[in-house]
Amino acid sequence: MDLTVNEKRVLSVLAGKTSCTDAELAALLESPAESAVQWSHLCADRGLAVVEKQVEKTAKLTEEGEKYAAEGLPERQVLSVINGTIPMKELTAHPLSRIAIGWLRKKNWIVMDKGMVSVNHEAADIIGDDEAALKNLTADAKGTAELVKRGLAVIEETVSWTIKITPEGKALADAGLDLREEVGTLTRDQILSGEWKDLPLRRYSVDKLPKRIYGGRVHPNQQILDEIRDLLFEMGFTEFHGSIVQNAFWNFDALYQPQDHPAREMQDTFHLAEELPLPEGWEQVREIHMNGGSTGSTGWGGDWNPEISKKCVLRTHSTSLSIQHLAKNPNPPLKAFSISRVYRRETIDPTHLPEFEQLEGIVMDEGLTFGHLLGFFKEFFGRMGFEEVRFRPGYFPYTEPSVEPEVWVDGLGWVELGGAGIFRKEVTEPWGIKCPVLAWGLGVSRVSMLRMGLKDLRQLYKSDIDWIRNSPARRV
Repeated sequence: MDLTVNEKRVLSVLAGKTSCTDAELAALLESPAESAVQWSHLCADRGLAVVEKQVEKTAKLTEEGEKYAAEGLPERQVLSVINGTIPMKELTAHPLSRIAIGWLRKKNWIVMDKGMVSVNHEAADIIGDDEAALKNLTADAKGTAELVKRGLAVIEETVSWTIKITPEGKALADAGLDLREEVGTLTRDQILSGEWKDLPLRRYSVDKLPKRIYGGRVHPNQQILDEIRDLLFEMGFTEFHGSIVQNAFWNFDALYQPQDHPAREMQDTFHLAEELPLPEGWEQVREIHMNGGSTGSTGWGGDWNPEISKKCVLRTHSTSLSIQHLAKNPNPPLKAFSISRVYRRETIDPTHLPEFEQLEGIVMDEGLTFGHLLGFFKEFFGRMGFEEVRFRPGYFPYTEPSVEPEVWVDGLGWVELGGAGIFRKEVTEPWGIKCPVLAWGLGVSRVSMLRMGLKDLRQLYKSDIDWIRNSPARRV
């Protein structure tokens, strides 16, 4: 049996003893106790030794616990000031009242009636388990666990080990062990001189797998985002960016969402205290909202308040970046996209988060039709690995006609991935845009979930190092 020199040293020490503690073994081996235990476990894995673990628990008061051991628990101290009945307002003036009153009520030591407090002697005159433990603290006392929860005591564990040699180990030790220090690395001189032939070389087993090495890698979700970005570059798109903080003008008004639209309410939007000035030409957007301007639309009617438009929000969709990009580049042709994080006041569950990535795209050119938009989606999703794509009618304030693309996923059926359409004239005309603009917004986090076979969206944002290491690497 191939043993390391340290395993042999452990067996040679144990051969003359019935049992040995880790401290005794470490002293005999002149090594740290942790190393002695580690070598003993190696012998135990080979059936040459038995290693037994003992855990001793001791309880110790914290600094605050020692103070209350001398003075009494806060609830006992506050209870002592109640003589007959006392107004609750007066009781709360006690310096310990913030801690004590809750415990007085929990332990049923007081009775409250119309703002007056009196002592419930039937419960309060009994010394509780926590008070008894405070005076005579042991790890297994009934009240110790409660003191630990309150931060008045801590449980400390002392681990010790007992090591015994097995008959197999004893037989091996009695047969004689070579305790010479083994050589693990040969020098150039030892090889050239032939000295290596007489050295006690450390033996290696080629049957054991080496320790797995994990190299640095890109997060799985980021890999898919990069794949989408590369795909759109291949299809001739350029990328645009913008600020997380937008004023309501760009986030809502420029996209023909009325100022009383439900999407602006607090349950959907993160509103900020800051304001940003309105851009040049904002008056045309106001006219379109109020009466349709020169678009032929009747608009939304009513009032339009520029002060509301100045208020800032965390962008609820990246379409606010699309309209700004179009305003800066009103002349065709244009193919552009953005992969941006957006923010909404969602309740967190396996399919909803308050922040997520959205893919926003726009295509502007003469002669574009709704059919071009559907064709783009079939091509895009096909390259992303979704073979079956279908469309159902949708509604969005800023596109007409509008559509919601769906893909077929085995085991889930048809899954909706976003919304799309052709920008309305009410959106494009204030910026001098004269030709059709195809626009879409897709939840790429949902695409990532489907590609990875996940059922919980939160997995994409967890710091789960094992999941990241074991996820397949993206092939370019």
